Formats: sequence, C-alpha cells, structure tokens
Amino acid sequence: MTTQRPKFTWLGHATVRCDLPGGEVVVIDPFLSGNPAAPKDAGRFERLDLILVTHAHGDHMADAVALAKRHGALVIATFDLCQWLETQGVERTSGMNLGGTQEALGLRITQVRADHSSGFLAGGSLVYGGVASGFVVRLPDGFTFYHSGDTALFSDMALIGELYRPELGFLPIGDHYTMDPIQAARACRLLGLGRVIPIHWGTFPPLVGRPEALRRALAEQGGATEVVALAPGESYTPAA
Repeated sequence: MTTQRPKFTWLGHATVRCDLPGGEVVVIDPFLSGNPAAPKDAGRFERLDLILVTHAHGDHMADAVALAKRHGALVIATFDLCQWLETQGVERTSGMNLGGTQEALGLRITQVRADHSSGFLAGGSLVYGGVASGFVVRLPDGFTFYHSGDTALFSDMALIGELYRPELGFLPIGDHYTMDPIQAARACRLLGLGRVIPIHWGTFPPLVGRPEALRRALAEQGGATEVVALAPGESYTPAA
C-alpha cells in the first residue's frame, strides 16, 4: 500500500490549507479577506472540517468565525479564545492549552509554546485572546508537521524536535513581529526539520525577510533543512 501525504497550500501570510488523504480539509490561521497576499477565491472551500488558530491577532483569525459558521467546522485554539469564539456564534470549538494534545479527524494535535502576544481590539477595548501558541500535528501514519504560529526563536524548540520529530515545519521569517531568516535557520536546526515552508513574509512592508535569506543562513550555519518556498496559492505534497 502506498502511503499518502497531505497536500499543503500556502494561502499567503500564515494561512495554510491542508488537504488530508481522506478528503478532509484543515485550515490554519485563516486570514483571507483583507489579506493582500491571498489568492483570489482563496476563501472558497467546498468543504472545511477543522480550523486551527494559533493566536488572537486579526491577521491569523480574521475569517475564523465566518468560515466556522459557513461550514460547521470544528475550531481548535486556546481555551480562552474558544470561549470568545463561542460568544460570536461558533458552535463547535474544542479549547486547549500549551502542552495538551487532543484528537480530531484522526489527527493528534498538540499545542506548543510560541513567544508572541495574543489579543485584539473589539469595541475600542483590548480583548485577551489567551497565550500565543503553535501546533504539532501527527497523522495516523506517523507523518508529523509543525506550524509555529508567530514566534521569536526560543531554545526549547529543541524539545519540540526531540519529543515530536516533525518532518515539515511552517516557520515565520518576516522579521519585525517574528523571527528573521537567521533566527528561523537556527530554529530549523533546533527542530531537526527535513523541510521548511517559510510563512509570514512579504504580506506587509515591515515583513522584509525572504526565503533566499533563509537559504543563505542555513548554508552559513551548516543546516541541512530544505527550504520549500511557495508563492501564495502554490501547493506542496511531501514525498511518502
């Protein structure tokens, strides 16, 4: 039997669509309407089963409520953020917190640390969105990927690599609000990644990091990670 891998499509910024081998669709950090990097019609889904939200900034969850309502998708995020989403009419949430693991669609989803802030303005007031996080996702056949969300470099990424051994990572490289390419290259080494797809770059002027700078930094640091640079709307399916 040939093992099938999920197909990952970068929809610009930190938004990643994951089409599972069984046909289920997952989207991580849905920022589509208002996202200048999103492809046309990126927000149209024939089906959407699961939404993962790493933190409460608008450029990571702007479309979470609308998509969840439209498709009846389950939303997984921090407990605090899920409580707020429920007040907005999202019927299916499953809140969790750092270090926890739960199953959905046959996936084992672990919420891990990210060094970032998390909150948003509503009615002129700042709303607390729980802590920022990343997700490690393990498929039934063992294939594991890591979406870091927005984060700075932190040395405990080595523990994420040791515990979960992700084969593919989605890491921000834009700088200003997150890691730059030099820090992201070090993160690849700490995580032991075979391949990395750069995210959170090029959307807005302050996000100056670029994939070619990540490649240079990896070469200078002696890293062996392959950089899979996608344009918004492009897809990648890892080899089985």
